[in-house]
Amino acid sequence: MEDHPRYPIPTVGALVEQEGRVLLVRTDKWRGAWGVPGGKVEWGESLEGALRREFWEEVGLALKEVRFALVQEAIFSPEFHKPTHMLLFNYFALGEGEVRPGEEILEWAWLPPEEALAYPVNSFTRALLRAYLGIKGEG
Repeated sequence: MEDHPRYPIPTVGALVEQEGRVLLVRTDKWRGAWGVPGGKVEWGESLEGALRREFWEEVGLALKEVRFALVQEAIFSPEFHKPTHMLLFNYFALGEGEVRPGEEILEWAWLPPEEALAYPVNSFTRALLRAYLGIKGEG
């Protein structure tokens, strides 16, 4: 049933800043494209609780000043490794600590936000970066 749920899957992710740079990670789940850490919300878990747990599990960072950014919908995105309908609850936050990558993280980088837009990021991360930078419109 996990491969073919009957409802959209709620997920969380955040663009996290530390010392003027934002964290991007690369995973196989997004077919090698760069994105932000995050994952599924567990049953009975709050969105912010899930975000803090996922960041701790994936990159070993504690989060502070978590603030809501936007919601996106990924319906069978070809960028994702399998057909999935996800609701992406996106946040901005400050990170504390050093990155300690979990097993899903292939690479990571701290970048000035404007430079992050030049990375091969997935379209959902591109939209989040554009919101962070206050860039309107598509592209």
